Amino acid sequence: MKLNEGFLDSMKEAFALFRSNDPAGAAEIVKRAMRGEPADAATARADPHDGTTTTRFADLLQPRRHVHKTQPEVDVQDCGHFSTRRFANAAGQRNYKVYVPGHDRSEPLPLIVMLHGCTQDADDFAAGTRMNALAEKQGFIVAYPTQPQGANRSKCWNWFRPADQQRDQGEPSLIAGITREVMADYNVDPKRVFVAGLSAGGAMAAIVAQTYPDLYAAAGVHSGLPVGCAHDLPSALAAMRGGKARSKARKPGRADIHYAQASQCPLIVFHGDADTTVHPANANELVREFSAREAIPVRASSGDSRARKHTVRHMTSQAGVDAELWIIHGAPHAWAGGSSSGSHTDPSGPDASAEMVRFFLEHPRRH
Repeated sequence: MKLNEGFLDSMKEAFALFRSNDPAGAAEIVKRAMRGEPADAATARADPHDGTTTTRFADLLQPRRHVHKTQPEVDVQDCGHFSTRRFANAAGQRNYKVYVPGHDRSEPLPLIVMLHGCTQDADDFAAGTRMNALAEKQGFIVAYPTQPQGANRSKCWNWFRPADQQRDQGEPSLIAGITREVMADYNVDPKRVFVAGLSAGGAMAAIVAQTYPDLYAAAGVHSGLPVGCAHDLPSALAAMRGGKARSKARKPGRADIHYAQASQCPLIVFHGDADTTVHPANANELVREFSAREAIPVRASSGDSRARKHTVRHMTSQAGVDAELWIIHGAPHAWAGGSSSGSHTDPSGPDASAEMVRFFLEHPRRH
């Protein structure tokens, strides 16, 4: 038999199950591998703690490998490690990946939580943003929570549902739980924990930054939407088209009324002014509570004639909290400066990943 990559992956997974006291599961994987069937067909199982309305077999295949945190599957990238883990709480469960650089870990490291966009997963988002390479170079940890198809058919974070817009409930509780788990398991500096995302992931990053100001020191939103702009799918679509209808979450008496408390968290926002998926007006709405100090038209200095012009606005809230708004001229709905090895990227700059990291490291939590 030719030992192809799929067969070797099956053997790795069988060995992991054997070590976690599941010899029957390991034997089943070996038998299926010998018949040429993928390991996932043997290991995908319905989980009563998934937290979704329905669970289909296909949903359990997102992401490909389901490995519990006690037996992470580890790949080596450069000097660091990229492992797959799982977190569960009363709201359900989510797989996530963690990149830990090969730096000296005697000093606490910053942590950046990255929330992918629709149709993406952790590996795709890591490849497109090249955040792991920056983590290796500058010395920080990256966590990538994964939204399965069982929670949203397009693997979007459900930023428009009231149940997923509140502290200690729904998806915000899962993302915060993943963040705390990584902080507990690694040497993380609690004053330098950040969250960022693209599109639906950007909208969810804005939500968790506002609902957990005690956890996240700053947030990055790329091509996303503001907190409270939608309360169901129709209002979400209206907001994506640039409508200004506000969510029911803004009405007095609801549990999430604290959303009105804006500008608690330093914020960096990127949006292409040629974005036809999420209207650029949403970028301005995200920084509505900040006042502009200056607006600087910039031409990227990389020497690349394809680099896009962009305007950067440096802003401050009444509470003295900083924000930056990057409007990228002619850019589509895609991660600026990203790698073509991932989806939804625009390799023409500016480098959103590098600028987010720069902004984050300049803004540790003050208390």
